[in-house]
Amino acid sequence: MSKEIHFNGFEMNTVSHINHGLWVHPENRRHHYTDLEYWTETAQLLERGLFDAIFLADVVGTYNVYRGSRDPAVERGLQVPNNDPYLVVPAMAAATKHLGFAVTYSTTYEPPFGNARRLSTLDHLTKGRLAWNVVTGYLPDAARNFGLPAHVKHDDRYDLAEEFLDVSYKLWEGSWEDDAVIRDRGRGVYTDPAKVHEIGHEGKYFTVDGPHLSEPSPQRTPVIYQAGTSERGKAFATQHAEAVFVGGRSVQRVAASVADLRARAEAAGRGRNAIKALASLNIVLGETEAEVKRKVEEVVRLRDVEGHLVHFGGGSGIDIASLETDEYLKYVGRDHGQTAEAEFSTGPNRKRAHEVIDSMSDPRNDEFFIAGTAEQVADRIEEIVDQADLDGFNIVQFLSPGTFTDVVEQLVPELQKRGRYRKEYRESTLRERLFPGAGPLLPATHRGATYRGAFGAGRAERITISETDRDPSQLVSQTAAPAGAKA
Repeated sequence: MSKEIHFNGFEMNTVSHINHGLWVHPENRRHHYTDLEYWTETAQLLERGLFDAIFLADVVGTYNVYRGSRDPAVERGLQVPNNDPYLVVPAMAAATKHLGFAVTYSTTYEPPFGNARRLSTLDHLTKGRLAWNVVTGYLPDAARNFGLPAHVKHDDRYDLAEEFLDVSYKLWEGSWEDDAVIRDRGRGVYTDPAKVHEIGHEGKYFTVDGPHLSEPSPQRTPVIYQAGTSERGKAFATQHAEAVFVGGRSVQRVAASVADLRARAEAAGRGRNAIKALASLNIVLGETEAEVKRKVEEVVRLRDVEGHLVHFGGGSGIDIASLETDEYLKYVGRDHGQTAEAEFSTGPNRKRAHEVIDSMSDPRNDEFFIAGTAEQVADRIEEIVDQADLDGFNIVQFLSPGTFTDVVEQLVPELQKRGRYRKEYRESTLRERLFPGAGPLLPATHRGATYRGAFGAGRAERITISETDRDPSQLVSQTAAPAGAKA
């Protein structure tokens, strides 16, 4: 039986997110991103389309590689200005009942304690509809914005992220026992203090005593999303991710990444289907081929090619403007995004500068761009899902809310007729929606679940990460310390 296809609405609290230049289109409402109604109406639209979630991207720096300046990004509104993704979630949650919310937060620049409380708060307010998209950051000025003297190196960012996640799991899974909150009105006791524990974490990067300040939320740990296809990124996903945003501009490359991801998850003891694989998808829909042709022409005409070069420079560290037209791109390890840097600078896909510009000048050069009637787009989506073994897509907008409206009103009914898309929301939490029947909490095979109950006084044994082994796949069992003692 063909599996159901999952959709997230891919968004960002900014003017120009992915398809740069389109904000000038007279039907585009992207400049209303500062209005609360923009977000509540978008959330209601996606819920009407039975989307899993709205996926909110974020950066905390500027794209300043192209021409050695942030000015091109600022001029174009290219992910700057941008606002905090967390703060729009409560309003969207109040306006919906089922839609999930995936928020992006970097592990590199701030300590984990405050983030753990914010995410617990959002999981409570959404009644378990929350996911955290874990990123390590790639923009050099982001580090300086948070008081760091220099950009943190790529692999060091992942070392830090490993510990950040372990602290978070300790707080979410281990600090409060399931029955700690008793709400005994007669005795005036809200929580049993014997069942709330310090985590006593002392590591290379963080020292956190605890306890967690929030009582357990419906999911305890939010669903863990992640994007990163470097070797370190894939190793990280193997241990932590429940859904991975798989990058790539060809179906063949995405298929290879998905196969590798599933094999790694199985080797780690989590099972081949423990991680949902999602790809980015750009869609232009029309009721007739003539309408599709007109819309595609508008998209191509308004496309800001230089804006895409600015975006590419920030992600890869490569300044196309500094290269000669026929000069090949070179991989030197610039400590931005390794996958983005390698895409056009290594292997059979290596390109000259002018070839990269040509490639980015037209969205039709990307195999994950689909234009057509609902029937035509559904045909191609099914082909991609089956060829690449994908679970679904993060839908990118050309026009806001026009792209989402077309998907909801035209594409979703067509996929439903084919049995490839849900016809109702059947589960309450986001984790249960992604993994039906598994329950709202992390499965026992997930690394974070090893901290469940780890700090209770009655626990004879506790699971922790070896201080001497930096391999995140190696979990060791150590004798339990008394409650509140240092880990």
